[in-house]
Amino acid sequence: MSSSMNNGSYQFWDERRGKIQSKKGGWVIGKGIFNHGYSMMDDLVGKVSYMQVLVLNATGRLPERAVADWFEAVHICMSWPDPRIWCNQIGALGGAMRVSAVAATTAGVLAADAKSYGSKTLIQGVRFIQTALLDFKRGLSVDEIISNECAKHRGKPNIMGFARPLAKGDERVVAMVRVQQELGLPVGEHLQLAEQIEQALLINFDESMNIGGYVSAFLSDLGYTDEEIYRAFAVVVNSGVTACYVDTRDKPADSFLPLRCSDIEYTGSVFRSVP
Repeated sequence: MSSSMNNGSYQFWDERRGKIQSKKGGWVIGKGIFNHGYSMMDDLVGKVSYMQVLVLNATGRLPERAVADWFEAVHICMSWPDPRIWCNQIGALGGAMRVSAVAATTAGVLAADAKSYGSKTLIQGVRFIQTALLDFKRGLSVDEIISNECAKHRGKPNIMGFARPLAKGDERVVAMVRVQQELGLPVGEHLQLAEQIEQALLINFDESMNIGGYVSAFLSDLGYTDEEIYRAFAVVVNSGVTACYVDTRDKPADSFLPLRCSDIEYTGSVFRSVP
């Protein structure tokens, strides 16, 4: 190994050797606990909501209380105790297997970290509506924006943030629009465009905006990036997962979705006898 590599290449790591550094905050013994420049005990505890701190830790910015109340409402919307939902099934199975509440809940949260379902889909939704607004401002019509997106999916309206499997419409959007109005939060240009896209999709495909599309557009109007939104919604499904865990934990063990051997369709090698 050359002396030049020893002298220069490892400077970054040498400066951090044996140290834990953070730009976010920490505990300074004798002075206090700090979080993004705020004193946790003096500035935050008892003065702001938990959701304000959650968004602060995810984005580095403390939102106003009305925005944090909106975040809280949409977290309620996006997690309910239905064990048919995939991530909730994980929690229910955990309860049936008698694992801990933490193990079952975190496993369910991890199951929701997928490109086609859960919090990660917000990244795609944000990128779509932000790009669509740029295209709209450059002169593309709503129909052209939809057509260009459908072309990526063999003509189908598989636009992230719009349409919904199994059901038409989204009652969560209706509830969140009501909350938004009650909190006095404005409708910005991303959300206005999303509503125009929804109207065009209703006419041509009988599809509408889902909760992911609404969240993506609304938070884009507040200046959040796709990654910041994803981080703020990292554990959005946790309460529903925990509820499904508790439901099966309080029942006899292994009683959730039991199967007979005959319920399994075997497609492997033909049956063989044991010598």
